[in-house]
Amino acid sequence: MNLKLSRMSRRAARWTAVTAGVAAAAMVAGTAAASGHSGSASKPTVVLVHGAFADSSSWNGVVKDLLRQGYPVVAAANPLRGLHSDAEYVKNVLDSVKGPIVLAGHSYGGSVMSEAADGDKDVKALVYIASFAPDKGESTSALAAKFPGGQLGEALVNVTVSIPGAGAGTDLYIKQDQFQRVFAADVPRSETRLLAATQRPITSAALDEKATKTAWKTIPSWFMITTQDLAIPAESMRFMSKRAKSHIVEINASHAVTVSEPEAVADLIEKAARSAAR
Repeated sequence: MNLKLSRMSRRAARWTAVTAGVAAAAMVAGTAAASGHSGSASKPTVVLVHGAFADSSSWNGVVKDLLRQGYPVVAAANPLRGLHSDAEYVKNVLDSVKGPIVLAGHSYGGSVMSEAADGDKDVKALVYIASFAPDKGESTSALAAKFPGGQLGEALVNVTVSIPGAGAGTDLYIKQDQFQRVFAADVPRSETRLLAATQRPITSAALDEKATKTAWKTIPSWFMITTQDLAIPAESMRFMSKRAKSHIVEINASHAVTVSEPEAVADLIEKAARSAAR
């Protein structure tokens, strides 16, 4: 199924509402952690996995909408250090959740959740948001370059770092003066300046690690393709989503769709949750 959505108009009030919703989201997340991330009797827990150059707060608008609809939500803090170690971390988060799960990943978060959810019977649906769904032997970086149109690589800066247990490594950041153009073109400039300053780096090794597991081969999936994406070409997302036999939605948005169009993202997650419950 392939639906096309035009980008909904943003209202200035939404940013105020999202900010106000952060406190509520934190309270709910704290309650969930204290109870072992237990879902409600009627709705699955939604676990969100952010990608590179972002953190869990990139889901704030989505979390606000899902909480309003009554879904328990956990936004995992993706370490962004290595595909397999990141997947093991997210798997631990999944193991802490009691009951059915709808798992959503943005960008590199999709690569991580494809590994982490493999064989997990509690994960009932996968939702890829402007994301990667690698097959065994594929890396995130190779899929990003599989089709023309990506402009992220030229906007990156390398920083040499010491990685515990692995020696020297390379952290990747988006140049702040390029952040809005290549990552978040439909997000207000005042917001992208904050996102650029607080971005979390990913190691180059994480992007180059090859997948060994493919949860999308056994778990029903949904895929949001962002047609104005300069980080992942839309054709690459179409290739991955068709291969995974995902339910596909296309939206006229940038890579930072969780920030610019949180209602549309939450709607797709909610649709996946309803379908998985049937």
